[in-house]
Amino acid sequence: MWSRVVEIMLGCWLAISPFVFGHAESQTMLWFMDWLCALLIISFALLSYWQPLRHIHLATAFLAILMICYGRFASPEQVIPALQNHILTGLLLLMFALIPNYASQPPQVWYRESHN
Repeated sequence: MWSRVVEIMLGCWLAISPFVFGHAESQTMLWFMDWLCALLIISFALLSYWQPLRHIHLATAFLAILMICYGRFASPEQVIPALQNHILTGLLLLMFALIPNYASQPPQVWYRESHN
């Protein structure tokens, strides 16, 4: 479930990015987007460790698409670095959200055959 760990790290990055990019206090929408997305991404990644919700990480893909669209269309005249961060982080999240939880393990059929 290494991809969920990467998603948690990207969520932490989003949480600290307002301080890295120096969002002005008047840019409340950017603050809100960064922290809300960080909270949701980390929550989805952690919840996917619980077996009944093992596929909830796919909600991260939807959130990533929203981040990409927000980063591209929030400011049509100039894409500031904070919005570029949303686009890049969204693309990374989209890539990792599509990786299954147990992608690094062999298929169950192989596991059963080797233990017979």
